[in-house]
Amino acid sequence: MALRIRLQRQGRVHHPFYRVVVAESRFSRNGRYVESIGIYEPQAKGKASELSLNMDRIIHWTEKGAKATDTVAWLISKAKSLPHA
Repeated sequence: MALRIRLQRQGRVHHPFYRVVVAESRFSRNGRYVESIGIYEPQAKGKASELSLNMDRIIHWTEKGAKATDTVAWLISKAKSLPHA
């Protein structure tokens, strides 16, 4: 069982948002997942948060052997550099 931390596309045409999920690598992009651990909304407007990740769960799953995709690894590093509110 190879676990990946990856993006799952949601939303509508030309207005996507993504869930950051832990899923088996053999499942399709928008298929089954083990756990949803965050949200990424690249077109967030106003006070809406663009990125929301549960870092405790990300650490938990990486300790269990889950590997993040390149894009999710970039989002994790971006979330670490953001000031905490």
